[in-house]
Amino acid sequence: MTHMFAFSALRGRRFSVRLSLIAAAVLVAGIAMLVGIDDAAAQQARPGVPIVTDPYGAVGGAVPGDALGNTSDAQFWRQIRRGAPGTVSIPNAQAGVLIRSEGDNWRAWRNGPVTVYGAWVLLGTIGLLALFFALRGRIRIDSGPSGRTVERFNGVERFAHWLTAVSFILLALTGLNLLYGRNTLLPVLGNEVFAVLTQAGKYVHNYVAFAFMAGLVIMFVLWVRDNLPNRYDLIWLAKGGGLFTKGVHPPSKKFNAGQKIIFWLVILGGLSLSLSGIALLFPFQFSFFAATFKVLNVFGLDLPTQLSPTMEMQLSQLWHAIVALFMIAVIMGHIYIGSIGMEGAFDAMGTGRVDENWAREHHSIWLEEVRQAGAGEGAERRQPAE
Repeated sequence: MTHMFAFSALRGRRFSVRLSLIAAAVLVAGIAMLVGIDDAAAQQARPGVPIVTDPYGAVGGAVPGDALGNTSDAQFWRQIRRGAPGTVSIPNAQAGVLIRSEGDNWRAWRNGPVTVYGAWVLLGTIGLLALFFALRGRIRIDSGPSGRTVERFNGVERFAHWLTAVSFILLALTGLNLLYGRNTLLPVLGNEVFAVLTQAGKYVHNYVAFAFMAGLVIMFVLWVRDNLPNRYDLIWLAKGGGLFTKGVHPPSKKFNAGQKIIFWLVILGGLSLSLSGIALLFPFQFSFFAATFKVLNVFGLDLPTQLSPTMEMQLSQLWHAIVALFMIAVIMGHIYIGSIGMEGAFDAMGTGRVDENWAREHHSIWLEEVRQAGAGEGAERRQPAE
């Protein structure tokens, strides 16, 4: 019986302690509420000072109870992120903006969809080419080499091609390092080697870009006429260019439909890369996207046309990376066909001369035109002088 009374007394003391704690908590909450009310009343008593209720507990910029100081951190940073520039003593007034919220969006796109999907595009292209080679094998000259050659590209044409090709490869490698190097090469090479390599790649990327632009201009002048559509292109496309079926050789002039598609992708994609690259080389000097969005809005779109210089730079970087990744995937296919994918194709840009049987199977209309032109020149040379 004595034990039961002792146990009951112990339970009573615990209940009293809990009740005391609850009462203390209610008391503290009531005092805090009263302090907040008094503070709001004091703010309201000041003439010309509005009361601003903050969802994080600040009233008029002041935190109740001075728990976090005199100003709410949340409200403080929210004011900064609105982009209102401060006052600076240097000529660049943009330096007065401490935080640019749109930079978070740019970083999320650059490190998210652009990087991830770009990697999948490149790996997928390599996988598709490997699968095509495994199923189709190398496209051979069905009638075998004839031993006789015909000139396909002269020295100027080959110079324009290799100038563009080599510069593009250097730009692609250095650009991929800027996009993926930190996650792939840095852990392998270490900080010092990677820093030297990346800095050298930056200079290569900046200056070789002008060689790429020059190559684009030369190629366009040399080949634009031969890359206009004609009726043979529809036949070539309908038969898949004979790429998927042995013994099928649709007629074609100097360039077939597939080569024309590559040509225009290189010219237009290269132009887009050049413009966005110039905007990155000379920061805050161009407003390509604002001007482009104004044109697109004519077609019913609702794109922003008031873009800050920083937003122009961010869009230029994203667009440059997206187009570059697409172009790299396209050129991978072009390199495959021009090397191991097709017998005799590399000779066209290697020596400038191709086997007659290769020309007959892949560019029969062009071969006939070359023969007729050669026959005409021979006839002119045989004419007696008057």
